[in-house]
Amino acid sequence: MGNADTKLHFRKAVIQLTTKTQPVEATDNAFWDQFWADSSTTVQDVFALVPAAEIRAVREESPSNLATLCYKAVERLVQGADSGCPSEKERQIILNCTRLLTRILPYIFEDADWRGFFWSTVPGAGRAGRLDEDDGEAEERPLAESLLLAIADLLFCPHFTAQSHKKNSSDTAEDIRSIDSCEYIWEAGVGFAQSPPLNYIHDLNRTELLKLLLTCFSEAMYLPPSSERKNLNPWVSFFCSTENRHALPLFTSLLNVVCAYDPVGYGVPYNHLLFSDHREQLVEQAVQILIVTLEHEAGSAPAGPDNLFVNYLSRIHREEDLSFILKGLARLLNNPLVQTYLPRSTKKIQFQQELLILFWKFCDFNKKFLFFVLKSSDVLDMLVPILFNLNDARADQSRVGLMHIGVFILLLLSGERNFGVRLNKPYTLRVPMDIPVFTGTHADLLVIFHKIITSGHQRLQPLFDCLLTIIVNISPYLKSLSMVAANKLLHLLEAFSTPWFLFSLPQNHHLVFFLLEVFNNIIQYQFDGNCNLVYAIIRKRNVFHQLANLTSDTASIQKALQKKKKSGISRTSSVETMSMEGSRPAVPAEPGTLKASLEATPGIDKITEKSRVSEDGTLSNSERDHEVPFTAVVPSLFGCRVCRLLSTVSSWKAKLPLQTIMRLLQVLVPQVEKICIDKGLTDESEILKFLQHGTLVGLLPVPHPILIRKYQANAGTAMWFRTYMWGVIYLRNLDPPIWYDTDIRLFEIQRI
Repeated sequence: MGNADTKLHFRKAVIQLTTKTQPVEATDNAFWDQFWADSSTTVQDVFALVPAAEIRAVREESPSNLATLCYKAVERLVQGADSGCPSEKERQIILNCTRLLTRILPYIFEDADWRGFFWSTVPGAGRAGRLDEDDGEAEERPLAESLLLAIADLLFCPHFTAQSHKKNSSDTAEDIRSIDSCEYIWEAGVGFAQSPPLNYIHDLNRTELLKLLLTCFSEAMYLPPSSERKNLNPWVSFFCSTENRHALPLFTSLLNVVCAYDPVGYGVPYNHLLFSDHREQLVEQAVQILIVTLEHEAGSAPAGPDNLFVNYLSRIHREEDLSFILKGLARLLNNPLVQTYLPRSTKKIQFQQELLILFWKFCDFNKKFLFFVLKSSDVLDMLVPILFNLNDARADQSRVGLMHIGVFILLLLSGERNFGVRLNKPYTLRVPMDIPVFTGTHADLLVIFHKIITSGHQRLQPLFDCLLTIIVNISPYLKSLSMVAANKLLHLLEAFSTPWFLFSLPQNHHLVFFLLEVFNNIIQYQFDGNCNLVYAIIRKRNVFHQLANLTSDTASIQKALQKKKKSGISRTSSVETMSMEGSRPAVPAEPGTLKASLEATPGIDKITEKSRVSEDGTLSNSERDHEVPFTAVVPSLFGCRVCRLLSTVSSWKAKLPLQTIMRLLQVLVPQVEKICIDKGLTDESEILKFLQHGTLVGLLPVPHPILIRKYQANAGTAMWFRTYMWGVIYLRNLDPPIWYDTDIRLFEIQRI
C-alpha cells in the first residue's frame, strides 16, 4: 500500500510541474523535495510516471521550471557526495535524483537550444563543484561538471557503493574528499590485489549511477554523423580529464569488474534461474562506460585535454595484468559456446558486441597487449568465439554491425605475422557451427568459415574484400590446408571468375586478384605441406585456363551481363554437406526486431596500408608495381556501361598474376596424368602421396615479396565505430528504455 501511495505522490508532483505556468523559485524546497525526498520509486516507475510528452511540454512551455528541476537534482547529488550519504534516507534521495536525471537528460540533448544548458554556469557553485569557503576566487562551475564530479565521488562512497574500511557503524560517514579512492577499487585485478566481498546493494547502486553517467555521455547520439567532426564529446572529455580525481580507480574498477566476471559462477546448474545476478547488470554497464570513454581518435583534438582512460589503457604492461585482461575477455566471449548435457543450464551473457569493441580498443591502443595476444596460442581463444558469433549472426540483418566488428578484428590480427603462424595449431574443439566437418588446423576453420561470403545476405557484400584480405595476409604462413579448406578456396575462385560476376561491377575483379595472391603465396612459400591445395588446383585447372583466356570484347561482355547470376557455389565435395554436431543454421531476425542503421564501411584500400615483408621479417611500406589500382569507375545505366567496362577489363586482365599457377600446372598435370595411366590409379590418396613428395624447386618463377595489408585507422572507420557503438548501446538499454522514441540523429532505428 505504501508503495502505491509513494507513486501517487510522485505522480502528483509531476502533474504540478507540468501544469504550472509560472516559474517555481529554486528556494521552494517544499515543492522540489516532492520529486526525491518523500518517495521510493524504482527507475522503471520514474520512466512510467514521467511521460515523454510531459517532459517536452515543460521544456517548451515552462523552460525555467525544467532548468530548476535539473539544477536542484544535481545540487542534491553534490550534497550527497559532500555528506557521504550516512543515512538510508539520503541514499534514497541520491537514487531518486539519479533516476530522474536519467529520464530527463535525453530530452535536453534532443533540443539544440537546450544542449548547452548543462554547460552554463550556475551561480554559487564553486570551481570545486560546491561552495568552497576557503577559496574566495572560486570560479563558477558548469552544471555538467558538478554533475560528473558528484557521480565520480558517489561511485566510491563507503556503505553506498563501496565497502567501508571503518569498523564502526554506518551512521558516521567517511569524508569522501579525504579518502583515497584507490583503496576502494571494486574488484581485484589490474593494479589491485584485494577482492572486496560481493555486496549486491552496492552493485545495484553502482549500476544506477553508471546508467546516469552513460546517459550524460549519450549527447553524441543527438548529433548527425560526420567524419569531419573533430570536436570530442565534452562530457567524456571532462570526465576522463585530470579534473576527475577518481579517474584511475574508476577505470581500474570498471576494467576489473568486467574481466573478473564469471557468469557460470560456482557451476551449479540453473543457478541463474534461482538467483538474480546483480553483478551481470553492473558488468554490462561497466563495459558500456569503458567503450564510450575509450572513443578516441589520435590527433583529433590536439588542443583538448588528455583522455586519462585511454592513457591508462595504453600503459598497462605487466604480463600478469595483460593475461588477466585477455583471459577475462576470452572467458566471457566463449560463454555462449559452453555446451552442457542439461539444456539451458548455464547462463548465457548477451553483451558480446560490447566485449568485441573493448577487445578492439585494447588491440588498437595498447601494442604490448596486441603482441601479448599474438605471442601465445591464447589468440585462438578469441578467434573461435569471434567466428562463432559471425556464423550465428550472418543471416540476421539486425546484427550486421556484429559481422563488421568481428571481421575488423580479424583484419587487424591478420596484419601480424604471429597470427598466421598461430593458426597452424590443430583445431580439436567441436564448437556447434553450421560449417562442414573437417580435420585440420585453426587456419582451416578460418578458411572454411568464408562460406559466409556465399551464404550471407546482401548487406555483407562490403565485407568480401575484408574477408579475402584476411586470407591473403595469413596465406604465406599456412603449412597444411585440409582438403575441405582447399576446395572452399577453389569454389570461391570459381564463383568470382565467372564472366557474369567479373563484368557486373568494375571492382569485382579484385576478389579474383586476392584469391590468386593466396594461391601464389602458398605455392611459393608453403608448397611442401600443401598437397591438398595443389591437388585441388589441378582438379580445377579449367578455371585458371578460362581466366587466362577470358574474352573481353564488347559482344562477350554484353552476353555475360545478360546471363542470370547462379546462386551460391556448386558443391563438388560430398563431405561438405555434413555440418558440425549441434550446429544450427543462422536464422534471420524475428519480425519486429529493432535495428540501428550504420555508416557505410570504407573500402579496403582506405582501411589498409600495404607493407612488404623483407627476408628478416620486418615490414616496409610499399606498393606492388603490378598491382591493379582500385578503380573508381561508376557503372552507367546507359549503353556506355559496356564501353567503360571494356577499358577497365583490358587494364586488369593483362595483370592477372597467373604465371606461378600456370607453371605449376604445366609441370605437374602431365606427371599426374602419367601416373594415373601407368598405374591405373583412380584413388586420390595415391595422387596426394605423389604430390606430397614432389618438388617445384627451380621450376617456378622467382618468389614474389610477401605483401601484407595492415589495418589503418581513418576518419571513416572512426565514424563507423561511433555509430555502431552507440547503436548497440541504444538497443541494449531497453529496461528502462532510456533513449526510446527520442530524436536520435546519429543513426536511424528501424523495425525489421
